[in-house]
Amino acid sequence: MTWSPAVGTPLPKTASPEGDARRWKALVFIALAQLMVVLDATIVNIALPAAQTDLGISDGNKQWVITAYALAFGGLLLFGGRIADLWGRKRTFVTGLLGFALASALGGAAQNEAMMFGARALQGVFGALLAPAALSLLAVMFTDAKERAKAFGIYGAIAGGGGAVGLILGGFLTEYLNWRWTFFVNIPFAIIAAAGAYFVIREPAGARNRSPLDIPGVVLSTLGLVALVYGFTRAESAGWSDALTVGMFVGSAVLLIAFVAVEARVKHPLLPLRVVADRNRGGVYASLGLAVIAMFGLFLFLTYYLQVVKGFSPVKTGFAFLPMIAGMITGSTQIGARLMTRVPPRLLMGPGFVLAALGMGLLTQLSVDSSYAGLILPAQLLLGLGMGTAFMPAMSLATIGVEARDAGVASAMVNTSQQVGGAIGTALLNTIAASATTAYLVDHARGATNQQLLQAQAMVSGYTHAIWWAVGILVVSATIAFTLITTGVPGGGQAAASGDTTGEDLEDELRVPVVAH
Repeated sequence: MTWSPAVGTPLPKTASPEGDARRWKALVFIALAQLMVVLDATIVNIALPAAQTDLGISDGNKQWVITAYALAFGGLLLFGGRIADLWGRKRTFVTGLLGFALASALGGAAQNEAMMFGARALQGVFGALLAPAALSLLAVMFTDAKERAKAFGIYGAIAGGGGAVGLILGGFLTEYLNWRWTFFVNIPFAIIAAAGAYFVIREPAGARNRSPLDIPGVVLSTLGLVALVYGFTRAESAGWSDALTVGMFVGSAVLLIAFVAVEARVKHPLLPLRVVADRNRGGVYASLGLAVIAMFGLFLFLTYYLQVVKGFSPVKTGFAFLPMIAGMITGSTQIGARLMTRVPPRLLMGPGFVLAALGMGLLTQLSVDSSYAGLILPAQLLLGLGMGTAFMPAMSLATIGVEARDAGVASAMVNTSQQVGGAIGTALLNTIAASATTAYLVDHARGATNQQLLQAQAMVSGYTHAIWWAVGILVVSATIAFTLITTGVPGGGQAAASGDTTGEDLEDELRVPVVAH
């Protein structure tokens, strides 16, 4: 039996070959599960029009196909992370996968809107178990700096590019098969990942947090996050001044402030404030959440631009996102992973977000007759390279140095920042685009001879206005990364920002026992 430094003799720098093989095999199934969760965020968007027609869902209710998932997933992430710490990450991971498969089967077999909404909410519940368990498993299984860089490079590429993969897969399934397959496709993903995880994953011993569950914290955080996500979702359709929208934001603020007050006082908090109070992790959560705001808005605008303005089919639209995926994979695995053990994380995250902002800036030049090869393709490559380079160290830094017993909830905070960022991005940027579109129509309606062309020009004008905001958000994200994230090279012995902890200490903190349960 081998013990962590806090208990006995430090672990060697590398584990046994058998251990290495198991960890890398486990990564395959963890990555597969993460891909399933991330692509599900966009794959259903492509299928929504067909599903709405088949199930007779009204225009007023169609948003609930997306909202039911977002509310359950976003609201329960912290709870899911805590369950992973308490119950065991492997067990929570497998349970989340099987539950997600069952919910996907119900969604694919839905016969009415109530069944569809229920299935989507169930997907969100099990996704909230699955996502933090997956990331926390990586955090406690890959403790060597070089191995960790490679593992998080792969994970970061999937986390960043999975949404675009969902657009491709959703377009193909909807156009050539049936919208129901956008749900059924999750079932083989989940079963393969669950079976592989059951037989391959060996969670390190001594990494659980068996403290009693903080029920007041669960209730306050869940209600506060649900209110926040619903407020942004509702703002998109009802407006920012709508009474219920404002009420959701006020209620969310009150609930989350109460949550922080409770967590500061209870003996066994749901979210130990030490997790988010750390300067580096706080910087990661903030910069990552802001970057996702910009990114989700772009997915929405480019999808509509390519299909409505340029006349692309769903499948062609999906493939049009391939340069961004290629850029993300390259940035994450070839730049981020290779440099993470050589340079401080801020020198990857900051420049990564700047490069993404440059790519986003190119898209502010969109017009009705813009060339895909001349403008959209290079913009996507820059955006993908930048995001991939930044996401990879962000995913790793969000959990490095955290106590093993807090790995699940620290991982949940990464997913929470992404989920809330996605909800904000869709609502905020879509509202900005809609306002700019209306203003363009008012200014140019008089004397217009081609109404169809006018509508297209107004739509593109709205997109470019919103994309300028996305550029600004990415610049803020880069600024946060440069200023708040001050830790040194992992394992390099440079002083970290939090206290007197060194990079080597941060690495050693994660050297937990590698004995299987």
